[in-house]
Amino acid sequence: MINPYSIPPLLTLCCFFGLAVLTLMRGRKTEVNILFFILCLLGSFLYIDIFLVLNVKSDATALFVSRADHFVIIYLFPVYIHFFHAYLNINNRKWFTGFAYACAFVLMWLTPTPLYIESMHRYYFGYFARAGKLYPLFGLGSLFITIYVLIMLYNAIRIEKSNIRKNKLKYVFTGFGLMGLMNGLNILPIQGYPVYPPGNFSFVPLIVFAVGLFKYDLLDMGVLIKKSLVYSLLTAFLTGLYALVVMLAHKVFKDYYFPGSIYFPVIFFLIITFIFGPLKTQIQKIVDRLFFKGKYDYQKTIIHVSRMIVSVLDFKEIGRLLTETVTNAIQADNCALYLQNIYLHSEAGSGFAICSAKGSHIYTGDESLISGESSFIMLMEKCRRPIIRKNLMERSDDPEIQKVLSVMDSFHAEMALPMIFEESLNGFIILGEKLSGDLYTPEDLDLLETLSMQSALAVQNTRSYTVIDELNKSLEEKVEQRTRALENALKEKEKAQEQLIRSESLAAIGQLVAGVAHELNNPLSSSTSLVQSAIEDLEKMNKEKQPAQELISDLKFAEKELGRAKGVVASLLGLSRQSHTYFETVGMNLVIKDALRILSNKLKQSKVAVTENFDNNLPDIKGNFANLGQVALNIILNAFQSVDPEAGKIIISTHFDEMQNQVVFECVDNGPGIPESISRDIFKPFYTTKDVGKGTGIGLYMCHEIIAKHKGSITLESPADGGAKFVVRLPVQ
Repeated sequence: MINPYSIPPLLTLCCFFGLAVLTLMRGRKTEVNILFFILCLLGSFLYIDIFLVLNVKSDATALFVSRADHFVIIYLFPVYIHFFHAYLNINNRKWFTGFAYACAFVLMWLTPTPLYIESMHRYYFGYFARAGKLYPLFGLGSLFITIYVLIMLYNAIRIEKSNIRKNKLKYVFTGFGLMGLMNGLNILPIQGYPVYPPGNFSFVPLIVFAVGLFKYDLLDMGVLIKKSLVYSLLTAFLTGLYALVVMLAHKVFKDYYFPGSIYFPVIFFLIITFIFGPLKTQIQKIVDRLFFKGKYDYQKTIIHVSRMIVSVLDFKEIGRLLTETVTNAIQADNCALYLQNIYLHSEAGSGFAICSAKGSHIYTGDESLISGESSFIMLMEKCRRPIIRKNLMERSDDPEIQKVLSVMDSFHAEMALPMIFEESLNGFIILGEKLSGDLYTPEDLDLLETLSMQSALAVQNTRSYTVIDELNKSLEEKVEQRTRALENALKEKEKAQEQLIRSESLAAIGQLVAGVAHELNNPLSSSTSLVQSAIEDLEKMNKEKQPAQELISDLKFAEKELGRAKGVVASLLGLSRQSHTYFETVGMNLVIKDALRILSNKLKQSKVAVTENFDNNLPDIKGNFANLGQVALNIILNAFQSVDPEAGKIIISTHFDEMQNQVVFECVDNGPGIPESISRDIFKPFYTTKDVGKGTGIGLYMCHEIIAKHKGSITLESPADGGAKFVVRLPVQ
């Protein structure tokens, strides 16, 4: 009959063997999974040894079994180190792994000798090995390796940022740390102390590790825990426990005779009814809280929301309701809804734009838009199923999958749910990690897929409603628009006629000014010439006579005034020329000074301060002097009319922009400025903010057209301290 004390090592053996079979059947052929399989295999050999030793009747047989088994088990610790180096991606300590394998190889040849296991000691629980002289080296080595691995795991947990990865490491730390501690305490019976080997209870930390394996997929096998599997294991465990009770009862009552007695069946019936039944119920509740916490609550919530979003007819409201509910119910770190640009009236072209987001991650910049040609979008259109980052990692060698993973990393996404309607991808839902660090289970996926399909339907309903509503509004507005268009056309015709008359008047005035200027220019020139000749003659006649000097002074003053009159006439001629050639050499400083000379009388009659900041090294440009003078005159006159006559300030400046190869003319005033609401309209023809009769609305329009013909630009800016600033840029050819 089996020794009852051998049941714990049997359970541990079953755990090791089950993990080895699971890794072999489901695990990918990676270095980590291969090493874990070998580790479980060696653990199975160890507990086969313990199980057999506790049940044999001969110390010689027990010694043979133990020495033979340790010939292989000695490699348990170098494989242990190798596994954790691979699991934690530690590649710079291969020398240490090699050293551990070398030590195990040397020690392997000593395991069949008394130096390693001296003999077998008979305890109350059965035979157990007695340590030889070299066995303490094995014990110290195992203690050092356990501490070394726990330190590595602790550091990895401390620096890890991902909640999922951190939870995985915590389960590995707890499972292997506790198992290493318990196996380390096996040194007590080996050294002769009558203590039941604590390592025999290693099935407890192995169960903890198995919980993490199924809950967090510790070895990336794609094995997630399911409720049916948990309940099956629970039933198997209780069945084994029931069998153990039967075996213990048989051992305890073997000296008693119960044939035909009704008491024994009644006692077992009461035990099963009042102990095992409630025990199973309580364990099921614990399992539900541990593995399926919150499932029932957020299932009801999501079903409720899926019904509500179908009735909502606003994209933003659908996005807000969806992201808030998913984030709160599933406790996801972040959630975002992306829809096609056409739904959001985006001008970004084909692709997808963010509609709503909730959580710790802020979707800005490039993350708010994604092209329809992206590998990420193409994969969703192809597979039409949730894209899970963990599953994609298995195909990370594929370049296209690498691109998809890169996009998901930028989104902080663990999962993407496509929203498919009539074979078309309307949008998708991004989900980050769970705040708890748990993985998304099949139950989560079922619920979220249902929600994504409902969301796709809601989006399509909203789109259809929007189109119909826009059509209804457009039909009602067409008659009003056409009526207004006719009225506006009549008004524009009247305005155009009025402006045409004014423009003709201005042209006539310009021609008159030009004629007058020509008529005045000749007599002024003649008078100036005669005055200059008289001055020269008087200076030659007698330089010492005082009356002659006074006469000369008066004549010089008359010459100065005639020169000033001639300058005004020259400015009028320059600004009124009707030539349309744009290939003459023009100095912008001279153009502006002529415009100021024309306005000098207006400026003198007011207290407006005009500051001139001209660049003396300003290069010449190719253009039309008269047209550019008209631009300068209009801009300066507008500035003068906008400022306070008593406290107005106008700053006129020129400079050369070497980077753009442009001559820049700026006019800044401290007037009330131009509101932003009308700043786009001031260069339109016939648009004016002046009172009726004071403005035609063609001044700035003509400026804009003239500068455009010169291949330059004219812009309006609003200085921080108020007023208006006109900037004219003209290219230097």
